[in-house]
Amino acid sequence: MKIGAKSYALVAAVAVFIGLPLLLYSLGDAPRRSMMKEALSILTLLAFSLLLGQFFLARSNETILSLFKPRQIRAVHKVIAYGAVGVMLFHPFLIVLPRCYEAGVKPWDAFVTMITTFESLGVLLGLGAWVLLLLLAVTSFFRILLIQRFNIKFPAWRYFHVGLAVVFVTLAIWHAIDLGRHTDTAMAAFFIPLALMGVALLARPYLGEVPKSPTPAPTSERAQT
Repeated sequence: MKIGAKSYALVAAVAVFIGLPLLLYSLGDAPRRSMMKEALSILTLLAFSLLLGQFFLARSNETILSLFKPRQIRAVHKVIAYGAVGVMLFHPFLIVLPRCYEAGVKPWDAFVTMITTFESLGVLLGLGAWVLLLLLAVTSFFRILLIQRFNIKFPAWRYFHVGLAVVFVTLAIWHAIDLGRHTDTAMAAFFIPLALMGVALLARPYLGEVPKSPTPAPTSERAQT
């Protein structure tokens, strides 16, 4: 039964975080472009979807913890982090990469124009999300060093890490809805509920942490004192 449950969980994860984005992409009405541009769009969509999947690997997901060992979950978390985060950090450069093989505006000129168009809300949201993702990646990679250097308690660092992730996802989805070529109504209706469920799952243990009031001493003990 355990093997069957594991297989079901893996198939469900692949279907939700890879299958559904591909299906919505194929059903979208955005005009198709060159094979390279479409491949980069698909890569970006899947990378972001897998980043949302990171929320469902949280320790509050009791179903995952009951099916897989912690080291297995951590391994998947790291693979997705290095792969998907890397793609998302290179996303601004991947947008202009096809211009290396096209006539007209040079890639660097297009890149500078893109990131300095401050009158566009979508661009500002994208820049903010990119900075937060970079900060999230750097602080995660050097977390042990940072915790020791600044004498930070691990729960405090976890709050910081979760907060960065939530704000990043919020800005990234808003950016995708505003400027994303393939983030139509259907894709937005997929990403937003998925992100909300992931954030709720991630926040579950923190919302449940209610400070316990001190237990009053028995009457006999108070009389002795």
